[in-house]
Amino acid sequence: MSRINTNIQSMVAQRVLGQNNLSLSNALQRLSTGLRINRGKDDPAGLIASETLRAQTKAIGAAIGNAERSDTVVNIAEGGLQEISSLLTELQGLVTSSANSAGVSSEELAANQLQIDSILQTIDRIAGATSFQGTKLLNGSMDYEVDGVAASVTDYRINGAKFEGASQDVSVIVTQSAQQGSLYLSLGGPQLNLGGATDVTSTFTIEISGALGSRELTFSSGQTLAQIAAAINTFTDVTGVTAEASSSGANGGITLRSSEFGSQEFVSVKVVDDGSIGTASNKGIYNFESDDNGTIDNTSHQDFDSSAASNGYKDSGQNIGGTVNGVAATGNGKTIAINTDFLDVSISLSTAAAQTYGAVSALTIQGGGADFMLAPDVNIAGKVSLGVGDVAARKLGNSTLGFLDELGSGKTYDVTTADSLSSAQKIIDEAISQVSSLRGRLGSFQSNVIGSTIRSLGVALENTSAAESSIRDTDFAKETASLTRSQILVQAATNTLALANNQPQNVLQLLG
Repeated sequence: MSRINTNIQSMVAQRVLGQNNLSLSNALQRLSTGLRINRGKDDPAGLIASETLRAQTKAIGAAIGNAERSDTVVNIAEGGLQEISSLLTELQGLVTSSANSAGVSSEELAANQLQIDSILQTIDRIAGATSFQGTKLLNGSMDYEVDGVAASVTDYRINGAKFEGASQDVSVIVTQSAQQGSLYLSLGGPQLNLGGATDVTSTFTIEISGALGSRELTFSSGQTLAQIAAAINTFTDVTGVTAEASSSGANGGITLRSSEFGSQEFVSVKVVDDGSIGTASNKGIYNFESDDNGTIDNTSHQDFDSSAASNGYKDSGQNIGGTVNGVAATGNGKTIAINTDFLDVSISLSTAAAQTYGAVSALTIQGGGADFMLAPDVNIAGKVSLGVGDVAARKLGNSTLGFLDELGSGKTYDVTTADSLSSAQKIIDEAISQVSSLRGRLGSFQSNVIGSTIRSLGVALENTSAAESSIRDTDFAKETASLTRSQILVQAATNTLALANNQPQNVLQLLG
């Protein structure tokens, strides 16, 4: 069949040549860009998946950068805290040496006070100067803003809190009361009476023990309850036990309590010599009611000459128990605390509140804190929040013991004028504990949060990039083979088109 108006063979060759040129163009584009998907038509579903993975990769990379930046911020804060810790240690030594009043001259005390003042000033300077890009780290700028603190809250510490909304209420429900170790020594009257009214040779010897230590004390007939209590209180710093006289007719006696609250505290009485005090029903050792530390448990009576008394009769304290914002809390004395991903807080209650079952609306967190976004998705789950309190001298310590700035010149614990420095040392111990605790929290954050986050995000970045690459990137082995094939097919189609275009000329031979 010979026609010249319509060259079907040429049209077929042109169509095939166009297809081959398109394949060749795609292969060249993929090899030159390194991408299998350069536009939506290359693979619509693959484009959607790869763009999602590419966004995730970018977010993960940013989260790794955030974690590394967070590590830098904490490193700077740790440097300041380390120096403050060293200064507090030096301060401890100065107070201890100043307490040696018989061997220290007034000039030396004055020199020590100058050093103490210098240390307190340096602590304040470090607290105010430690910063990252202008943001102060240790002056309370990264602490939480708190409002509505209940009168029954004596101290609180917020280590971490993250919440959605303008504020977060913190409430405590007390389900177990805080107790001291307590015993009652019923001596049968307003004064000690041994072996009869005329006995002046017998002695009543007891060993009083507490969480700090023990002392053996001896009393004789005629000594009043107030005198006995005063003698016991002389050694409170040694034993950790306080005494209070209770003169109530024939049932007068001495109430012994541990200085502090909690399960680690106790009171123990060991009768070394009962002095023939007798076994009348109104004499002996008693416990207090388990649910009322002010009421004597009459069923717990032990005579002074009983084996229980001679071996040592003991009563331990009890930690507060309950919940904070619905989470089961741990107790230590009158302090209740929780540590969760969303709230890390400890609250110390007054004695009355710690011994009363029920709810306490403790405080309201209004904001603040240091927020670190350590996840690719910006939401509350990926945020880590820390509270870094003010470590200035006026903030180190607590409301019970006092604060570190009270060691300054002219203040309560000025070493040149203070009668006793034992309380000053307790304040320093508390300050050292607070700074060490803060350093430990920051160190744990670096090691267990930032370090783990960077490692896990690094693996996620690798896997996400690999997934995106498998969808979007060019397989060069496959595309070079496709390029070669397309080049050959284009050449073949071009030659074929030339032959098809020449075919109509054969019709001329029919026209002779």
